[in-house]
Amino acid sequence: MKTPTILLSVALLTMLGVTPAMADCQIADAKLEEAILQRPELRGKANRQTVRDLRNLRDAAITLWSYGRHDDCERLLGNIRELLAGPPINSLGGNDEEDAETQTSAREPKVQRGAVQGRRGDKDAKPLIHIDELAPGLRADQIIGAEVRSADDKIVGEVRNVVFGTKDRRDYAIVASGGFFTPGKDSIVVPIRSLKVSQERDSFFLPMPEAMVRTVPHMPDQDYKWLSDEAWRIRNDALFAGRP
Repeated sequence: MKTPTILLSVALLTMLGVTPAMADCQIADAKLEEAILQRPELRGKANRQTVRDLRNLRDAAITLWSYGRHDDCERLLGNIRELLAGPPINSLGGNDEEDAETQTSAREPKVQRGAVQGRRGDKDAKPLIHIDELAPGLRADQIIGAEVRSADDKIVGEVRNVVFGTKDRRDYAIVASGGFFTPGKDSIVVPIRSLKVSQERDSFFLPMPEAMVRTVPHMPDQDYKWLSDEAWRIRNDALFAGRP
């Protein structure tokens, strides 16, 4: 391309509010989805978390681009390209589990259980909706991360995961319910059909007061082996059954 043409292109981009850096940050050029499709190892079970991490990085690049941080977007794309081109991704990084736990704890919400009183006592509070009466239904991204409240309207946790499609048609919300909400050891398993939701669809409600939520046994393992433990699920589900 001749110099006058380059200058004209830059001038046009500037008039449109697009800088050369913006033009350079072409997220599709990272070809992440193409790499996932073409590399069988990335589609394997062992690399599911790796693929999720790469997609999270790609989504972060989109976020940076949307805020006009196009140089940062391009740098992040460069990191994605290097990870795809380098050695197996699951061989990278440190192996210190304690350090990893410290780092990932930075992503956890820091809202204390029972710290926030809701608005169910307000005169104009709208009735709650039973989860199986919703029309239209809820998407998974509307459930995960949503706050969970007790029947006496105290925040007791947030949804950290969902389990759908069990053979016996019992679906679950995994609710982080510790003093500070963290996934894993402080989670409880809540049958989704026992939940109610606010009409604004921003809060889920358990059919029990906060004091009773504290007595619900925690999820017994982090590998979801409890899904095959029929006796444990029957005992757990009975805690939420038959309540208004």
